[in-house]
Amino acid sequence: MTSQVSSPAEQAEGDDGDNRPTAGGDDRPVTPPAKEVRRLDRVIIRFAGDSGDGMQLTGDRFTSETASFGNDLSTLPNFPAEIRAPAGTLPGVSSFQLHFADHDILTPGDAPNVLVAMNPAALKANIADVPRGAEIIINTDEFTKRPMAKVGYETSPLEDGSLDGYSVHPVPLTTLTVEALKDFGLSRKDAGRSKNMFALGLLSWMYHRPTEGTEAFLRQKFAKKPDIAEANVAAFRAGWNFGETTEDFAVSYEVAPATTAFPPGTYRNISGNLALAYGLIAAGHQADLPLYLGSYPITPASDILHELSRHKNFGVRTFQAEDEIAAIGAALGAAFGGQLAVTTTSGPGVALKSETIGLAVSLELPLLIVAIQRGGPSTGLPTKTEQADLLQAMYGRNGEAPVPVVAPRTPADCFDAAIDAARIALTYRTPVFLLSDGYLANGSEPWRVPEVDELPDLRVQFATGPNHELADGTEVFWPYKRDPETLARPWAVPGTPGLEHRIGGIEKQDGTGNISYDPANHDFMVRTRQAKVDGIAVPDVEVDDPDGARTLVLGWGSTYGPITAAVRRLRGEGQPIAQAHLRHLNPFPRNLEEVLRRYDKVVVPEMNLGQLATLIRAKYLVDAISYNQVNGMPFKAEQLATALKEAIND
Repeated sequence: MTSQVSSPAEQAEGDDGDNRPTAGGDDRPVTPPAKEVRRLDRVIIRFAGDSGDGMQLTGDRFTSETASFGNDLSTLPNFPAEIRAPAGTLPGVSSFQLHFADHDILTPGDAPNVLVAMNPAALKANIADVPRGAEIIINTDEFTKRPMAKVGYETSPLEDGSLDGYSVHPVPLTTLTVEALKDFGLSRKDAGRSKNMFALGLLSWMYHRPTEGTEAFLRQKFAKKPDIAEANVAAFRAGWNFGETTEDFAVSYEVAPATTAFPPGTYRNISGNLALAYGLIAAGHQADLPLYLGSYPITPASDILHELSRHKNFGVRTFQAEDEIAAIGAALGAAFGGQLAVTTTSGPGVALKSETIGLAVSLELPLLIVAIQRGGPSTGLPTKTEQADLLQAMYGRNGEAPVPVVAPRTPADCFDAAIDAARIALTYRTPVFLLSDGYLANGSEPWRVPEVDELPDLRVQFATGPNHELADGTEVFWPYKRDPETLARPWAVPGTPGLEHRIGGIEKQDGTGNISYDPANHDFMVRTRQAKVDGIAVPDVEVDDPDGARTLVLGWGSTYGPITAAVRRLRGEGQPIAQAHLRHLNPFPRNLEEVLRRYDKVVVPEMNLGQLATLIRAKYLVDAISYNQVNGMPFKAEQLATALKEAIND
């Protein structure tokens, strides 16, 4: 389930730095003249190119080597929704941004220090984000008349002075790659496909990244095509050696491991979806229950289905259904059968699943609904992020159908949030929403692999016999006789002798579970289900307020990183500001009202039009100030810092 690696600090201490590759598969090391090496505390790199240029793979490999070196990091993959947009066009640009540092960091960074642009479209789509003075590595082979015309360049930006404010490195990546692979017998087109590995080698040289892992990865990935594997390794090495020998790159950079950012332990780089999948597996193990996933593929949740399908050895069953409704129906059936049941989806799928979620509320069975939010409405922006499904999770069902809502705040936190959601579902016999989003799902960061004895005990007791005595002394089983503390009903596995009971969407009679149309009973059952959710034990919200501030910034979900980074900036400028972040959105923490009333102003940044702010205003009559963004991208720290400063000084 986990890859066993040493801690970043331990790896850094064991690395002697002598890991330079050799040129073109030759065993002789290149020994160029010594170049200047500068120390940096952090770097933000963005790889950008056409969808077919392998930018996500390039970014993933650079990230993996950076994690193994021991830097703290945060990533932002950004790719088009089209399966294959027209080559060389702006809609087809794919990018991967990585922020790595020698200290703890929280976001992928506001603006890249280095942009690698594989073609004119990549340059034009990203240049507005690049600050003056930053480095731009440009694949000059693609800057010919036709590719430039596709994106509206009438003259070459390499020649018209528009890039004079940047440190531009024109590199014929395609030509150099083809030359490096001339002995492999590949066509120019096939050889040119490895230009992303040449670029990766060059960047690996620039920032002193380890290389053995990438070479091993390439040989494993192309194990059935060893010639292709060695060609990619050769391109990677050629890129490294180009950096060593060319005069255009006179300086390389070192970013030391973040030795003080990590507690001791075993670490690995992990994405939000992978952490969530591992959290679900761990929850099944801790509950001593089979894990069942009923799912239908949908961006950006599909990775969870893919990952869980690999872990049958942990008692995981995955079912790829024909549609969203069948997927949750199968999952609810598994819950009725005594398994830890999960369904994964995104916003459009939640809409389709809403009636069955209401049925799960009525049946009072544990069911995890994992929703990886994306831009909407309808099918909307499949590959972009948003937080706009909170109100759908809260209220998107007919009738009074309360469902607890849990939201992770970072990619690594998705592991803990999955376990927390399972705890609530199993303890209180209720469906639970786990609201992640595309930013967390695809982004990554270092994660400390927990010890098994650190995880909570989630085991449950199934009903095994009668639990109620009638007036005549007969002992019977009542499926809706409740635990007085949690209001949870007993969980009876079908087939247990004597525990036969009715299920279905029609209202239940209290206790017996018989069909009931009695108005007073319906009123009682509705209020009881609400009271059960209201009574769920969740930790108090913690407030970070070292200076006795008068303004509180309140967030939820993936806004944690940008908000925390913005708060740090403001405090560094001497601005007092308090911060609190919610994992539990239904029910809210018990102390939330008291916390909110301590402050003159409460600012709620959200990637929607103010959904949490609406809930806060309605429940606590607090005049929460919304700060909203719905452009498919996460907040930038500087943007938030400016908005919060205005709120403080208003």
